[in-house]
Amino acid sequence: MVDQEEQPIFIQPAPGARKGRGAVSNLQGRYELQARERFDDGWDEHEEAGDAAADAPRLRTQIIHETARSILSRNASPDIPFGVSLNPYRGCEHGCIYCFARPTHSYLGLSPGLDFETRIYAKINAAELLRQELARRTYQPEPIALGVNTDAYQPGERALRLTRGVLEVLRECAHPVGLISKSSLIERDIDLLAPMAERSLAATAITLTTLDPVIARTLEPRAASPERRLRTIRTLAAAGIPVSVSIAPVIPFVTEPDLERIVAAAFDAGATSAHYIVLRLPWEVSPLFREWLQAHFPDRAQRVMNRIQEMRGGKDYDSAFGNRMRGEGIWADLIRQRFEKAVARYGRRGSNRFKGLDSSQFRRPVIVPAGRTSPRHLAKNDGQLDLF
Repeated sequence: MVDQEEQPIFIQPAPGARKGRGAVSNLQGRYELQARERFDDGWDEHEEAGDAAADAPRLRTQIIHETARSILSRNASPDIPFGVSLNPYRGCEHGCIYCFARPTHSYLGLSPGLDFETRIYAKINAAELLRQELARRTYQPEPIALGVNTDAYQPGERALRLTRGVLEVLRECAHPVGLISKSSLIERDIDLLAPMAERSLAATAITLTTLDPVIARTLEPRAASPERRLRTIRTLAAAGIPVSVSIAPVIPFVTEPDLERIVAAAFDAGATSAHYIVLRLPWEVSPLFREWLQAHFPDRAQRVMNRIQEMRGGKDYDSAFGNRMRGEGIWADLIRQRFEKAVARYGRRGSNRFKGLDSSQFRRPVIVPAGRTSPRHLAKNDGQLDLF
């Protein structure tokens, strides 16, 4: 939605691109048994480039309700600053072309391209599953990262309120949480986040990729504008909620020139820390990103990919821990130095955005079976149910 105080930005779709969508195509996933390829037989030579995309029927977002069987994901990756994450949605309407979660739609038999941003799965029982998980005797609390794979505040959340329900459970249990988003909708939940932050139970991060609204509208077509995200940082900071800025991804010759200005704008808005990630192109993200480059930046597409490969050992991507977030070589080192110097000007340094969250206040939720509402049952606060 366009903020009332902002003027909408009208952009003519590039050849092959769809207005309001990030991916250029519905690229097939890597698990498909059959491959299909467009072939120009010459019959459409009279059409100008881009006519087919412009005249194609508008893709509407479908939100599919899903009853999930589990809700918490765990990882032991040494270069990720959290061990547990929760994602109320699969797929993301923001349509960020660089999203590393796009390949997960292949597991559903769907495309990591346009399907990923138009066919969204909503885990309607997310809060219920979380409550059950936290009630387990064996559960050991540690900060939960909310909305890491796909944005927990994407447009569908306004009506579904799944993220809101999850936060209500976490607040009830005094459980620490870290959120990362590109959406101003996070401001809706300040009434929950501010009291939690006061007790070191909540921290936030706002992703800010570029300050150029035109680039943002093709790179992240349905996310908040850069200026709106800066205002969200100000709003969260004014409410006493720690907010970091995530400069991710850094794309050579596209968003990379903005690096120092993003750091300055974020700290001026009230951010307390910053970190960055160099563009990652795992699996199907690589061909999707190449299509996007050809559609929107054909003049520099090869130059961008050459620089990416220089930072990835000659490949589009290197998944090795340590290298995958920062890259390697002279250009990766130059970006690191630029970031560190920009942050140092404000007397800060890059840091773990969820550092300082307190797990010691956690208390298990009360789960009362149907028909068991006596004081004796309600007094049990360990999540364990009576047999009789």
